[in-house]
Amino acid sequence: MLDAPDGDIKRQQRSPLFYEENREQFNELLAQGKIPHLQNQNLSNLDLRWYDLSNMDLSGSYMRGANLSGMDLRGANLSGVSLKDAKVSGCYFPKDLPAEELRLSLQFGTRIRHR
Repeated sequence: MLDAPDGDIKRQQRSPLFYEENREQFNELLAQGKIPHLQNQNLSNLDLRWYDLSNMDLSGSYMRGANLSGMDLRGANLSGVSLKDAKVSGCYFPKDLPAEELRLSLQFGTRIRHR
């Protein structure tokens, strides 16, 4: 994925796997053991419900307004992720992630910290 020239993650180009919402190709790559690079990526306003992100390293990613409803993220690395206005109904999060961290990220967009 291409970085924005000024380093602004919000203006970063998305991978065609997400831009075209090609979840079948994404999940096929995972099945082949080809894990996409998802750290520090702009995943904002995407419907990610059908992507297998269960054990992905999403650290530092910007996920404002993303639809994560019903996803199992218990094995995902969410350190530094911003979830402002994301849809998380029925979503499973890592055990070590305090509810207060989630609330602050959802409400204010603060970066999630693991304790």
